[in-house]
Amino acid sequence: MGRPARRRRPARVGTLSTTSGLGLGVALLWFSLLVLIPLAAIVATAVDGGWSTFQRALTNEQTMAAIRLTLGQAALVTLVNIVMGTLIAWVLVRDHFVGKRVLELVIDIPFALPTIVAGLVLLSLYGPTSPLGVNVANTRSSVFLAFLFVTLPFVVRTVQPVLAELDLEVEEAAASLGASRFTTFRRITLPALVPAIAAGAALSFARGVSEYGSLVLLSGNLPYKTEVASVRIVSITSLNSGQTSQIERCVGEAMAELTSDDPERVSAGRARLIAPLETADVGVPFRLAYSNALCPTLESMAGREDEIA
Repeated sequence: MGRPARRRRPARVGTLSTTSGLGLGVALLWFSLLVLIPLAAIVATAVDGGWSTFQRALTNEQTMAAIRLTLGQAALVTLVNIVMGTLIAWVLVRDHFVGKRVLELVIDIPFALPTIVAGLVLLSLYGPTSPLGVNVANTRSSVFLAFLFVTLPFVVRTVQPVLAELDLEVEEAAASLGASRFTTFRRITLPALVPAIAAGAALSFARGVSEYGSLVLLSGNLPYKTEVASVRIVSITSLNSGQTSQIERCVGEAMAELTSDDPERVSAGRARLIAPLETADVGVPFRLAYSNALCPTLESMAGREDEIA
């Protein structure tokens, strides 16, 4: 009789070979550099002044207005993308027509185009000098349009491969049993597409909430009107506490003088408003934050002048 076959010792659960351990270490290091460390820096910056400062910044009226606008427009754009993205994916998979490859390329343009370039394109098409005669600059519609442009491909690209893999024989069998096209789509096709649609919708919503470059030129970043959360975050985090206090103090003092009945104090208040912007050593973030803080003041001035008139 030959020797009995030697049984292979089962590997212990949780052990890694040297190669696997090295690969895992490299993967974790790469993940940390790209994701964990930036996230930790964001959290550290958010709580730099203490939780009370974080809470005060989050519950600020201007911040809440930016968050409401961002979430509302992103949700609305996601609903549009669910319908139109699924429809476009259906056309690309089930229909054959001239120019199909060109349409495939056009859909991916928001992925390849830098967002600031996309903003310039949208401004030229739908701004004050629009060749189409449509001007949505400095309106909420501009935020919706920018979100819609940058999120277009997500639902299309998640639904398209799933739809291409569906077995047409199942739909043909349902049709042979007397099911209408709508019933076949609702009972057979749509349930298979729901996970892909949900994934595309989540990506679309996340992309819209975090969008910055494509709308800064078109929306105008007007506080309480077209300022989105990303722009608000940049304006807050780019300033230190001293600069923030300076902005609040300048605007507050100028507002006290502008509401006076003395023409000389009103004139001095207007000069005080403009003075920080004329200082050469202030940076772009300060100018942006100060300009945003001026908008409510200027609106109240316009309303007061209308009442006087």
